[in-house]
Amino acid sequence: MLDQALAVRSTTPRTSLRDAAATVLAAWDDEANREGDMIGALDAPMEALRTLLAGKPAQAPREAGAQRKPREGTKQEQVLAMLRRPEGATVAQIADATGWAQHTVRGFFAGLKKKGHAVEVLERVRQVGPNKEGARGSFTVYRVAA
Repeated sequence: MLDQALAVRSTTPRTSLRDAAATVLAAWDDEANREGDMIGALDAPMEALRTLLAGKPAQAPREAGAQRKPREGTKQEQVLAMLRRPEGATVAQIADATGWAQHTVRGFFAGLKKKGHAVEVLERVRQVGPNKEGARGSFTVYRVAA
């Protein structure tokens, strides 16, 4: 009975990769296939999946050196907006806004530099001396050229 169902499924055109993958998983999970010919049961669903993958259109290549625009509403876009402000932003401000740890923010800066963005230091403030917080109160303001 399962072989008939799989034969019918393999002859009907698939509309999505998700459907084809679900068929492969269903054949894999079927206990009857474990006792019989597992490879034979997977042949038709795997072929349908391969056909869909081969027919997937390729994306148009970007020009060399072209900056990729971040998706809207992401934390990366939020951080870039903060860094493009005239007053810039500190690591602590970005960490508070995104929920990231401070070392993650600094790693993001390193990634920006790799991608060709110039992350510049606007101001370094050292809080030392009596009634100051010492190194914990010190901060650096960063900015990215727009």
